[in-house]
Amino acid sequence: MSLVKIILIVLGTLSLGIGIIGIVVPGLPTTPFLLLTAGLYVKSSDRLYQKLISNRYVGSYILEYQANKGMTKRAKLYAIGLMWAMITLSCLLFIHPLSIKLVVVAVGAIGTAVMGFVVPTVISSKFNK
Repeated sequence: MSLVKIILIVLGTLSLGIGIIGIVVPGLPTTPFLLLTAGLYVKSSDRLYQKLISNRYVGSYILEYQANKGMTKRAKLYAIGLMWAMITLSCLLFIHPLSIKLVVVAVGAIGTAVMGFVVPTVISSKFNK
């Protein structure tokens, strides 16, 4: 295995870790890191890529994004809603300093803007057939 492939696998695994952390950390996006992981794995390890897209929790999201070149409106609304639910819970129950709350809300606003305006919105794959 070449050094480049090893580096891509390490970066992909790091990206996957950050993406998984993003599931529970408010404001930290999950989708871009999972997509980055898929891109790095597809270039370095077919076995790891197949394991990623076969994962019952994230595989379908990655495949749908790749196939459609974006996310459906419903998927975006779900992701944004879940993110803001976690931000709200965190700010009300776990984060006490106001300055940290403001940072979390600001990062959430940036995440919302990215999901709303940068990630392409596509028509559901059900309608594309």
